[in-house]
Parts: sequence; C-alpha cells; structure tokens
Amino acid sequence: MTKLSLFLGCIIPNRYPGIEKATKFCLDKLGIDCNDLKGASCCPAPGVFRSFDKTTWIALASRNIALSEELGRDVLTVCNGCYGSLADANHELKKDATLKKSTNAHLEKIGKEFKGTADVRHIVEFLYDELGPENIKEMVVNPLKLRVALHYGCHLVKPSNERNLGSVERPDFFDELIEAIGAESVDYSDKMACCGAGGGVRSGLHGTSLEMVNHKLSRIQEADVDCIVNACPFCHLQFDGGQVEIKDILGIDYSIPVLHYSQLLGLALGFSSQEMGIDLNQIKNNEFIEKLKKLTED
Repeated sequence: MTKLSLFLGCIIPNRYPGIEKATKFCLDKLGIDCNDLKGASCCPAPGVFRSFDKTTWIALASRNIALSEELGRDVLTVCNGCYGSLADANHELKKDATLKKSTNAHLEKIGKEFKGTADVRHIVEFLYDELGPENIKEMVVNPLKLRVALHYGCHLVKPSNERNLGSVERPDFFDELIEAIGAESVDYSDKMACCGAGGGVRSGLHGTSLEMVNHKLSRIQEADVDCIVNACPFCHLQFDGGQVEIKDILGIDYSIPVLHYSQLLGLALGFSSQEMGIDLNQIKNNEFIEKLKKLTED
C-alpha cells in the first residue's frame, strides 16, 4: 500500500488535537504506513493566500509537497482546505512546466525542489479507494447504530474535474464509509451547502458566516440525527464553535455533537470516546456520550 506523510495543517494541532489522536490511532489500527510530515507549514489556506498572492501560495504549498517527496511518500491530509490547497498546487505544477520552473527558482533558495513525484490524498478519498467500505466493515468491532448528518464540505469534491470522485451534486463515497461502520447516513435538505467557514467568510464576514451555518444546522435538526460528521477541521470548527456562538448571539441551542470521520471510525474500531478526543469538542451532549458508551461497551 502507498506510504504516506501525515499533513496536519493548522487547526487540528491548535484547536482539535483529538482529531489528530483519532487519525493516528485509526491509521495504526488499519495498518497504514503513515509518518508525520516534519517541518511542514500552513498549506497555505486556499481561500485567502491563493486569492491575493498566487506566487507565494504555490511556493509555500510546493515546499510542503517537496518535504514529502524527499521521503518518497504521498501526502495525506485530514482537512478539506489543506487538501484543496495542496492538491490544486500539485496539479498545476505537474501540468505547467513554466510554473514549475519559476516555483523551483524560489525553492532553490532554501535547498528544496518540487519534482512532481508525490500525490496528495484526502483521508476519506484514500480510505475509500485504497481500503474500500467492505474491508473497513470487516474491521469494525463496534457497529455504530447512529443517525448521522454527513457534511462533505466544498474542497473535498470541487473542482470535480480534478477530484474525479463522482457526482459533485450528489456524491455518495463518503456516505458509503459512514454506513460501513454501521451508521445511517441521513439525507437532509441542503446537504451539499457550504458551512460558511471557508473563503475568508468566517474571518471577514462573521455575521454572514453564522447565518450560513445556522441555516444548515436548522436543516440538520429537522432530520433528527444523533450527530454531524465531517472530514475537515475548519468545517468542524464552524459546526462545533458555531453552535456556541449561535446560542450566545441568537439564543438558539442546537446541542448537536460534531465528529470528524476519524473519530467516528475510531469508535467503530474499538477505541473509547475519550481516546478519540470527543470530550474536547465545544459542544457537550451527555445524552450522546451515554449512547456512545452503550454502543461501544455493551
């Protein structure tokens, strides 16, 4: 199987270390050869850096990829934004020899070179393509009988001509991974809508950002689910921290637990909710925690 370098990005180490722990536990349990990508920087964030300074964006992104190339490993991301930034940079540099040459002129100053020998993978895409739902299902020790509101996020499936992950409007590969661990991926209105975090919206237009996530949370609440599952720590922050902000500002209390897929997968593979760092999330839902205990301990 492909050897990987784990690219954590910024939000996971700074805000959600539980996702890092869950990811590493799952990769080890699944027998995937993955090491930390030491010396990595911010991806950098595609919605901001690329929009204002493409030269700097692609130089920083290519440096991260070059670090993994030196190890003879593909890059594994656990964030849609990091995936979007690094995969897009990798794609552009591989297809454009002139851009590759000008970028390497910058990298040469720090003793690095982008060669174009590594691929950039997202953990959901990697697990689906390399292991497959059926193999994951066979490794489950705690089938999770949960109703899940799945959030794909934007950068995982777009641009569709580069991702090649099926329908961009109604994808199903992530849903299959949810159901492989015994959960039900519940359809809900505006499932593919943006959470409102990316593109600098959460930072620059916070009110608009909260309106967007509030709308999506209202649709999720209507679907009567046990939790929200994502594969992006920025979306995770928007749903988790966003619920706290909505309660403070709008007085609406959703209290819907939010999990990264690595955390949900880890529970199904036999790890506890504490080992998966679920207690580190901002939304504390005791009813959900008790339900997890029954599902994983009985």
